[in-house]
Amino acid sequence: MKNILFVCTGNSARSIIAESIINNKYSYKFKAYSAGSNPTGKINENIKLYLTKIKNFNLENYSSKNFEIFLDKKFNIDHVITVCNNANNEVCPIWPNNKKIIHWDIEDPVSKFKNSDENQINEIINVTYDKINEKINIWLNNEN
Repeated sequence: MKNILFVCTGNSARSIIAESIINNKYSYKFKAYSAGSNPTGKINENIKLYLTKIKNFNLENYSSKNFEIFLDKKFNIDHVITVCNNANNEVCPIWPNNKKIIHWDIEDPVSKFKNSDENQINEIINVTYDKINEKINIWLNNEN
């Protein structure tokens, strides 16, 4: 079982989506975690509703947290995947033990929610979810 850490700045949307995809679809092979370089402290409510109601994912043990907790030796992280440019620029230079770091530049869905209605928000999240899911599928097909 390999451990994957998805890192984003706020740890409220993209990294949560990626963590939930792995833990709900690929739990036979991976355990995913997510964290932020500057976490908001909560999962975005729109993201949470989408993942629980539309995708039927269980987010009971999910939270927005700082990546520093994963620097502790009790977590053996096999892969670190950053899902935004800010986290990539902040995290990569300081991650210990030369862990394999992968970067996916995924646009922040939360920044598009302002002045959007519920249908537009769900479409924004759906596009983000599909992009992350596609990146995960490509990565898994190349992962040995």
